[in-house]
Amino acid sequence: MKIIIAGAGAVGTHLAKLLSREKQDIILMDDDEEKLSTLSSNFDLMTVTASPSSISGLKEVGIKEADLFIAVTPDESRNMTACMLATNLGAEKTVARIDNYEYLLPKNKEFFQKLGVDSLIYPEMLAAKEIVSSMRMSWVRQWWEFCGGSLILIGTKMREKAEILDVTLAELGAPDIPYHVVAIKRGTETIIPGDDTIKLHDIVYFTTTRKYIPYIRKIAGKEEYADVRNVMIMGGSRIAVRTAQYVPDYMQVKIVDNDINRCNRLTELLDDKTMIINGDGRDMDLLIEEGLKNTEAFVALTGNSETNILACLAAKRMGVSKTVAEVENIDYIGMAESLDIGTVINKKMIAASHIYQMMLDADVSNVKCLTFANADVAEFTVPENAKITKNKVKDLGLPKGTTIGGLIRNGEGVLVTGDTLIQAGDHVVVFCLSMMIKKIEKYFN
Repeated sequence: MKIIIAGAGAVGTHLAKLLSREKQDIILMDDDEEKLSTLSSNFDLMTVTASPSSISGLKEVGIKEADLFIAVTPDESRNMTACMLATNLGAEKTVARIDNYEYLLPKNKEFFQKLGVDSLIYPEMLAAKEIVSSMRMSWVRQWWEFCGGSLILIGTKMREKAEILDVTLAELGAPDIPYHVVAIKRGTETIIPGDDTIKLHDIVYFTTTRKYIPYIRKIAGKEEYADVRNVMIMGGSRIAVRTAQYVPDYMQVKIVDNDINRCNRLTELLDDKTMIINGDGRDMDLLIEEGLKNTEAFVALTGNSETNILACLAAKRMGVSKTVAEVENIDYIGMAESLDIGTVINKKMIAASHIYQMMLDADVSNVKCLTFANADVAEFTVPENAKITKNKVKDLGLPKGTTIGGLIRNGEGVLVTGDTLIQAGDHVVVFCLSMMIKKIEKYFN
């Protein structure tokens, strides 16, 4: 595929690096030569200094041969303009990064497609949804639902009280077991399980159905964790606004920000159930005064990764059971995990995995990046006569580093064994090491 990425900011650069590993034909364009200078020498991609909203610039990068044009500059209107131009100059498919929620409403989808913008992506909204998912259960690091919750993915850290420590997966893999271990993160290593044993401090990813969540909680030794009712957010960013809007009604939210003008703006944007506090979120005395010790979840969303990590560490020390940090510096993600700060949110990785699914030929409704685990999970819909329906799972010869976490058949979540025969129409949830989805795709064509 020929893919043109407009905008060498955080999202564009990360996406270009990811896709260049896949041997795609990648062109990264930006009108700031300095942003591009280090990239082309270190990665298998071409950089072009040109404006994405210029017709001559788009012609220069060969827009008429582009299979996918992705506009991810910080300027929403520029992205929209670039996509409209790209479509009219011959690009096959376009994606624009936006920051206006109204554009995403289903009634507007056809309108934008007529203009030449096929897909819209709002990284801050995707990040907020992920934060809210991770807070639904205080004992869970990552939580995702497939097909409206028919199948659920839970990532949780093994502490001393876990019942499944030092037990081999072979022993856990009895035919009637109500879950499937699909990935293990151990230190810096990600394991797609085979003959492995669960160890202390592993982050274990389970797939299960909703009725067995209490059972997973029990075997993970997390029954004493309090449910999240009170949430404190440090930093009044766009992600914070969306998070406050998405939390369930039973959660009480406080946002702390030191900019009085932003606090006034937050008061206008959010309803009365969200309390806005003007003050320095790094001031522990202020946070304690505002009820930090009675808070079950603390979310750090300032623009500074180091501040967010340190704030979560301090909140943990104060007894907060659930902490979430926005860590935009990818180099810090491993450090954040080693410090055990809880859930890490990186909006460029979330945005990249969302865009990545648009490149796949198979029918993929969901691609998620497991931030800590350097692994991806994808939900495929199985067409008639697909290769994956020809044999039992154990005889399919799936690539090393991949596993099937479960499937949804007629709206019911089903856990998969080696003897399972996958059928046309099934929704199949596949786990694999990062950027291997393309290798699995052929089984679903």
